[in-house]
Amino acid sequence: MTRPPQNRKRAPRRKQLDPARRAAFDVLRAVSERDSYANLALPALLRERGIEGRDAAFATELTYGTCRTRGLLDAVISKAAGRPTERIDPVLLDLLRLGAYQLLRTRVEPHAAVSTTVEQAAIEFDSARAGFVNGVLRTIAGRDEQSWIAELAPARDADPVGHAAFSHAHPRWIAQAFTDALGADAGQLEQLLASDDERPEVHLAARPAALTAEELAAATGGTVGRYSPYAVHLPGGDPGQIAAVREGHAQVQDEGSQLVARALTLAELDGPDTGRWLDLCAGPGGKTALLASIGAASGARVVAVEPGERRAELVEQNTRGLDVEVHRVDGRESGLEPGFDRVLVDAPCTGLGALRRRPEARWRRQPGDVPALVKLQKELLAAAIKLTRPGGVVLYATCSPHLAETVGVVADAIRRHPVTALDTRPLFAPADDIGAGPHVQLWPHRHGTDAMFAAALKVGKVG
Repeated sequence: MTRPPQNRKRAPRRKQLDPARRAAFDVLRAVSERDSYANLALPALLRERGIEGRDAAFATELTYGTCRTRGLLDAVISKAAGRPTERIDPVLLDLLRLGAYQLLRTRVEPHAAVSTTVEQAAIEFDSARAGFVNGVLRTIAGRDEQSWIAELAPARDADPVGHAAFSHAHPRWIAQAFTDALGADAGQLEQLLASDDERPEVHLAARPAALTAEELAAATGGTVGRYSPYAVHLPGGDPGQIAAVREGHAQVQDEGSQLVARALTLAELDGPDTGRWLDLCAGPGGKTALLASIGAASGARVVAVEPGERRAELVEQNTRGLDVEVHRVDGRESGLEPGFDRVLVDAPCTGLGALRRRPEARWRRQPGDVPALVKLQKELLAAAIKLTRPGGVVLYATCSPHLAETVGVVADAIRRHPVTALDTRPLFAPADDIGAGPHVQLWPHRHGTDAMFAAALKVGKVG
């Protein structure tokens, strides 16, 4: 006997994340799983999927914001879940981070932030874990960010650095490094940390002889920079779509980075400048290109050293049409003939000065990274000094204010090698409030640039 068909209640069809949230979630997974860089992965994904306008802006806010605030989000998620984040599935954790960020730091309606995240958890896993996500996010939504900070942050009186670090979503060791570098201005720590959480403007450099900053600003709708004669600031958008950038007449480059390259060309030499310039740590080539553009007026030729194959290719791409000779060698053992007039050592570093542009970097870097980098920095600077002629200048620079990577490396070079420190501050004019000298320290909260450090050293005769 055949039974009549039963009326089964169909399970509701789960709704996938919208394009903006999906893009943000996929980039978060790439950062977590493959150590991808969000500022590289997201633009490529947006172009690939044709996401533009408001959706692209929303995806950018969610991706970069979630990456920047990961430590704070994880502390809140752990408290709301009643378990450490290490005991939460990594995929589920990235979903929770995405939902928590919307609840705590955006104007997204709480029900929308919760429901979209719960729906995706059900698709990725099952209804049980979707229920877990629902419970955690509803707990988080019950309080605002300041209420969570008041409960979870170290007490301000007992640990002011730790309190500031937690409140502004920075690892404590980085906040301490900033405090040490600020010195007498350590009271500005909160301003500095807050500036790291702001979405930075896009900075362009107009290449000399190709066009002026004023012409570039007029063509792009941007504004001329405050300090560099080549700088233009854009409020946002994809700079790869700008005609001047595509044609090689302009490049994407932080204004502080522009000032570093320009400073090397302004330093006074003993004796004539023969036009032999060297960029010992060239990749990806932004400073190399600006050096070559500036040097073209006097007939200078730039030799660029970059050991990494991919980064060397980028140097070649970014300097196409300029008088640059690229060497794929280690700068410590380059085999180059000494006698350079001007040498730039833009050394590999922790990158703590560019955290606002590399949102996941603050959680990826560890204090244990510093000693190996300092050793490398000292070796590169020593090699640069040997390659510079007597009376020539070496400009040592890092995109980090960490004292071990900056004044510590320079002091070691002065002790060990025939160099004297030059007053670097005039080379950065008209920028002011850049330190007591002789070196220079730029800051995001003061100058709107990355926290670039620079020290110019005059090479003397050996013996």
